[in-house]
Order: sequence, then C-alpha cells, then structure tokens
Amino acid sequence: MKLIFLFGPAACGKLTVAKALAARTNYPLFHNHLVLDAVTAVFPFGGAPFVRLRSLYWLAMFEEAARQDRPLIFTFAPERTVPDSFIDETRAAVEGHGGQVAFVELKVSPEAQMQRVENPDRQASKKIHSREVLRKFREGGGAAYPPIPADLVIDTEAMAPDAAAQAIIRALALEPLPEPHVMYPDPA
Repeated sequence: MKLIFLFGPAACGKLTVAKALAARTNYPLFHNHLVLDAVTAVFPFGGAPFVRLRSLYWLAMFEEAARQDRPLIFTFAPERTVPDSFIDETRAAVEGHGGQVAFVELKVSPEAQMQRVENPDRQASKKIHSREVLRKFREGGGAAYPPIPADLVIDTEAMAPDAAAQAIIRALALEPLPEPHVMYPDPA
C-alpha cells in the first residue's frame, strides 16, 4: 500500500493535482477538507476537540487503508493546529501494516498563491478564499509547521496539474488500480 501524501500551502493546487492523479491511478482520494468539514460541523476549528478528532480520523483512515492494502491519495496543508507528531504518527500507522508513505511537496510563489486564493471553487469548498484572510493567516503564523521531508517536489506554477500527476506516477513508480474507486457500488 502506498499513501501519496500531497502537501503544500493554501492555493498551491493540492486538490487539483490530487484529482488528476486519482483519475490516472484509480486510487481513492481522501482530501483534507473531508475531515475538516465533518469535524467543524460540530467543533470550531483549532479547538482541542477539533484537533484531537481531526488527527484521529486521518490516522484511522491511513491505518485501515494500509491494513486493507488499499493505496490512497491524501492532501494536507501544514499549519500550526496540527500536532508536530502527525507526520511520524502517519508513518507509523501506514508502515506498521507494511505500507509506504510518499511525501510530495507542491510549491507555489506567494504572488501566485495570492492570485489563486480567490478562485470561485475555493469558496465553494469552504477553503481560505480571500486575499485578506490569507494575508492574516500568514501574518499570524498560521502556516508554521516543522519541515516535512519530501520524496518529490513539484512547482505548480511551472507544471500543469496533468503533467504534475504524470510526474508523480513516474517518480513514485505508481501502478494504477484496474478499476476506479467507486463510492457506492451497485448491489449485486
């Protein structure tokens, strides 16, 4: 099992690249906002229950996917409310069941990030979607997180999402699943 762990700042193209990668590999996509939306429906972002439950959901999904030998794509925006131990806990959850984590860093310049942050799809997904909020997030140290060692680094300004997905497949020697992931299979 491989966990393709795409990480980078807001508006660097994580979800866009992840969708392109999922389309080419048939791997399930477990993006960051699935859990954020679920937990913030009940608990405010950044509070102790939020932080605990978010990590619990993420790590439980990784561990079960590894246990089932199910490759997975995950998107992650490093920020200060994520425990520093999260990367090590991710490795332990996956590697403890014979899996491997491949860390892929997506980079974008601060100028391009400011331009992209106001794309309409970001607001629909409840992501940071205004220059003012991004500016306050940066100034308040919101993106502070220990460095994550990357197995691959991709500049999303220099490479289109489809090309980035192809580069990830080549660099990590990913083998596509024979069938696409189906959320609700037909009852047979």
